[in-house]
Amino acid sequence: MKRVLVCGAGGFIGSHLVDRLVNEGCWVRGVDLKFPEFGGTSANDFVVGDLRDATFCREVIDQRFDEVYQLAADMGGAGFVFTGDNDADIMHNSATINLNMLEACRKRNIKKVFYSSSACVYPDYNQRDPLNPVTSEESAYPANPDSEYGWEKLFSERLYRAYHRHYGMDVRVARYHNIYGPKGTWVGGREKAPAALCRKVASAANGSVIEIWGDGEQTRSFLYVDDCIDATLLLTASNVTGPLNIGSEEMVTINQLASMIIEISRKDLDIRHIPGPQGVRGRNSHNRLMERELGWHPSVSLYEGLSRTYAWIADEVEKAKTLLALR
Repeated sequence: MKRVLVCGAGGFIGSHLVDRLVNEGCWVRGVDLKFPEFGGTSANDFVVGDLRDATFCREVIDQRFDEVYQLAADMGGAGFVFTGDNDADIMHNSATINLNMLEACRKRNIKKVFYSSSACVYPDYNQRDPLNPVTSEESAYPANPDSEYGWEKLFSERLYRAYHRHYGMDVRVARYHNIYGPKGTWVGGREKAPAALCRKVASAANGSVIEIWGDGEQTRSFLYVDDCIDATLLLTASNVTGPLNIGSEEMVTINQLASMIIEISRKDLDIRHIPGPQGVRGRNSHNRLMERELGWHPSVSLYEGLSRTYAWIADEVEKAKTLLALR
């Protein structure tokens, strides 16, 4: 039986990854600061603790794992990453986790390690035209990410690749592009655009207004979480080190994203634009290298993925209303 360690197993993508690995017959240990917020964990063993603590990292890696997936990071949506209020914590916490985990894996002679980087590594100067963003893998240099989160991810990519060169560690590096779906954070300030808009629409009374940061003409692409897990496992099983983009090329404006969710809800809502953090003007996944190397492409359309996500978040909103009414 394959033995796997998932770091960040209490998070959105990590918890979905644990479910898939267990379903495929792996023995899985999950580790995070907390258990998954929605639905518990299917991990065979789950350890709550702080990966910023090097001693804890060594204790977690108390055996030989066939694969380690390092998804743990201090992160969130635009309201967390792009305000500037959390930059020091983002850089310190995430870099410390990666430094600790890589060294603990090296000392245990663990070879295969997957690292989840981000589309936020791409330069600001290539993402100013909302209709023609440039995000091919080689375009990350000369480097100029638009956030400290992106700079930390770029540093950690280089860290993993250095361990690959100097210690023979069999690393895999993926750049995730806006992963969304059920069982993700949808309230509290760390939620990303699809979840935030689903919450706003689900909470709005028919005939009312929802708010969007900026003019809504900034562009993005969004990848459904099941597709993300498919690509992650395919990359890990391959002989490709990366970094490779894992994302969708179905690019939309934020206004179009909101309109799609409103249509799914069958409500009559207006949109009001207000000041707020937005990130780069345009971003879309460039999947040519992934398609060429691994033959992968997403299978879930944005509309279908949003339909599933909206149904789940609408149910969570109703649960929250019920609990509030009972207090």
